[in-house]
Amino acid sequence: RGGPRGRGRGRGRGRGRGKEDQKEWVPVTKLGRLVREGKIDKLESIYLFSLPIKEFEIIDFFLGAALNDE
Repeated sequence: RGGPRGRGRGRGRGRGRGKEDQKEWVPVTKLGRLVREGKIDKLESIYLFSLPIKEFEIIDFFLGAALNDE
């Protein structure tokens, strides 16, 4: 039953994950580009206008070293 269709499903996942942290952030959204260019200087400005944050790098940009994993 099923034959070889179900094989190899999980292959290739998780490759090169450690290298991704070293890459420089390339913004995808307009908000990301504004943050990167320095036109938005505070995280509060984003929340003031209720802008959706779709990139985690935006939070990393503002909080940086203050953010720790538990």
